[in-house]
Amino acid sequence: MTKHYSYSKIPSCTWNRPIGLGWDKPYTVRYASNIDDGPEHGMPLGGFGAGCIGRSSLGEFNLWHIDGGEHTFKSIPACQFSVFESDGLSSHAHALCTRIPEDDTLASWEWYSASGGELNHSTGTYHALYPRSWFVYERVFQAQLTCEQFSPIWAHNYQETSYPVAMFLWSAHNPTDVPLTLSIMLTWQNMVGWFTNALKSPEVRIRDDGSPVYEYQPRLGESQDNFNQLVEDPEYIGCVLGRFSSSMQEGEGQWCIATHKNPNIDVSYHTRWNPSGTGAEIWESFKQYGSLSNCADETPAVEGEQIGAAIAVRFTLQPGETLQIPFVVTWDFPVTEFAQGINYYRRYTDFFSRSGLNAWAIASTALTEYQTWLSQIESWQEPILNRKDLPNWFKMALFNELYDLTCGGTLWSAQSERDPIGQFAVLESLDYRWYESLDVRLYGSFALLMLFPELEKSVIRAFARAIPASDENLRVIGYYYTIGAESPQAVRKVAGATPHDLGAPNEHVWEKTNYTSYQNCNLWKDLGCDFVLQVYRDFLFTGGTDVEFLAECWDAIVQTLNYLKTFDKDGDGIPENSGAPDQTFDDWRLHGVSAYCGGLWLAALEAAIAICEVLTNHTDETRDLSTISTQKSIYQTWLEKSRVVYQETLWNGQYYKIDSKSGSDVVMADQLCGQFYARLLGLPEIVPQNCASSALKTIYEVCFLKFHNGKFGAANGVRLDGSPENPQATHPLEIWTGINFGIAAFLVKMGMKDEGLKLAEVVVHQIYNNGLQFRTPEAITTSGTFRACTYLRAMAIWLIYFVITK
Repeated sequence: MTKHYSYSKIPSCTWNRPIGLGWDKPYTVRYASNIDDGPEHGMPLGGFGAGCIGRSSLGEFNLWHIDGGEHTFKSIPACQFSVFESDGLSSHAHALCTRIPEDDTLASWEWYSASGGELNHSTGTYHALYPRSWFVYERVFQAQLTCEQFSPIWAHNYQETSYPVAMFLWSAHNPTDVPLTLSIMLTWQNMVGWFTNALKSPEVRIRDDGSPVYEYQPRLGESQDNFNQLVEDPEYIGCVLGRFSSSMQEGEGQWCIATHKNPNIDVSYHTRWNPSGTGAEIWESFKQYGSLSNCADETPAVEGEQIGAAIAVRFTLQPGETLQIPFVVTWDFPVTEFAQGINYYRRYTDFFSRSGLNAWAIASTALTEYQTWLSQIESWQEPILNRKDLPNWFKMALFNELYDLTCGGTLWSAQSERDPIGQFAVLESLDYRWYESLDVRLYGSFALLMLFPELEKSVIRAFARAIPASDENLRVIGYYYTIGAESPQAVRKVAGATPHDLGAPNEHVWEKTNYTSYQNCNLWKDLGCDFVLQVYRDFLFTGGTDVEFLAECWDAIVQTLNYLKTFDKDGDGIPENSGAPDQTFDDWRLHGVSAYCGGLWLAALEAAIAICEVLTNHTDETRDLSTISTQKSIYQTWLEKSRVVYQETLWNGQYYKIDSKSGSDVVMADQLCGQFYARLLGLPEIVPQNCASSALKTIYEVCFLKFHNGKFGAANGVRLDGSPENPQATHPLEIWTGINFGIAAFLVKMGMKDEGLKLAEVVVHQIYNNGLQFRTPEAITTSGTFRACTYLRAMAIWLIYFVITK
């Protein structure tokens, strides 16, 4: 705590909302089976792969991603800040949440007033600019109160970014002419043991949208043997919330709440109270005096009992005086379990032990280092925030879309000899619960590439290791289920095929790939190309010196391109789409040579040739040189043949036809993805520049401006007049957030920056004005619905920034 602290200002480009204000018509899910928690989402707190918590603009803690890869959205009212204030004549206290528990628990507590309502004024504002957020409280207390929340996340930081830490930095200022006595209380429920699946071998089924899904049953409320204890040293004081357990397994560990000691403040505590009751045992004392009874009771909970802990900091502010009060919430749940018995330790255990008894040590570290952490965050963000050429809405979304790296079911394992910084993965989405879908990350991984390049390369290494593997197990394909047809059975993973994903949290991530069974991904025509392009991209944009990385991926590149070439049934040089949905638009049939997949094929061949050249210049072994030279010659032959076919078959004088055989006349928004990637990587253009410019302008005018007058963003595919080819179609008429950001980046790359930013701005407003913040979906529709929340591809907004800065 520091007197007269010089506070940093809240940036002008935050996403913000009045505290407690409701939503009139937030977007809702397109499919009833998909996840829709409602619009009350705030910025998540916690390190990558450590688990995270979320606090909404209502002031409630309601997001609990403590179990790796699993989603729990539930308000826990006992986890809360409360404030007491007295001016010597009167006093009052409020728990700082505007949602009153519906089950009459904590009935003795008095809750914060929401903005709007009968008084029709604001009671404060919530601001968010990842990884920082702020609550500014107004018109309820005489003191000026702000709570800044953050976790130690900044670019190129591979240590603190993994910590399970949520810092809460309170500033209190007395603007009156009389002394004010204030107290800030943090209460927390002991939830040790709750966040693990009670179903250790959940059955996988196909839900109504054709996606594989399994049931997740967290052990909410199972608190037997949980206990709380007071912990302190000369500098810090807090409560550790633990559990008597005979073994360290998923869900076992500790929570900790803590703060600084200081001669100018009084810290009080109550280590054991009932969060399921009225809460009177702590509220009556806090409401009357701003302090707690200093009860230190370590009695463990019996079956059916709930226990919580509380600490309160009481101080007096003279007129004009300001104080800063730090609180911290930490947790230590070191084990992530996939299928039963398949356990990984989390990355942060490389810096603390694996005992599950480190919550206090982590909290002490946080209370020692938080000022340094905050300075590091500011130093990372300020160069971007200070740019005059970037509008505020863009800066806001640029940082806030990084939320997914914290709460996208993120995994970051402890280091090993093979993986010195561990392995990393983010879910495709909460609805499509499998990791690092390769087609999705083609656009969505630019944030990771720019900010944490070593994590990015670790993901690509995992794909390279998976390509040679096979899995002969047969599966039903969900797509046919959705169209009412009998499904053929398909092999899960063919050797040489690039997997779609790195697996799901109920099996064995990184080792058992191709989890999704909506389509037979062994038949997809884009995945192998996506892999080759991302390998060369990651090499090029991490300095162009990590030849070892290219060498590690080389055999997989050869295998996957050879595998893909087997789909060139007519020998024209380009693998054909089969007439089934066999690419990232996996509900959209392409037939023959397609603009999307064919373009990616051409760009991937160019990237493979460039990789051959790099490897040739950095190897001395004659055998390797001969092999590489042979492959380069093969790729050049394929490229020369297929480039002509692509142009002659698909160019219609204005844009590239979606494919050669379906007869569709739609303008596909992402038809030039391959051309964009080639230009981005400095490779030869795969189509004439005048054709690319004409096609891009057509996409902008048709898919964006003519589609509902540009109100929503660019549809995936419509006719030249902006109308649908099939009004009942799904993917063609959806606005895909990440694809839109990718097209916006292409527009910027082609000298159409104003158009690119206009398109991106419309999509950003759709997300952040309609209750989709911090759960950005894959797709939105013109009817106010969305599909697949918390989606990886939306981080493609960093691709726009990449193009602008490069």
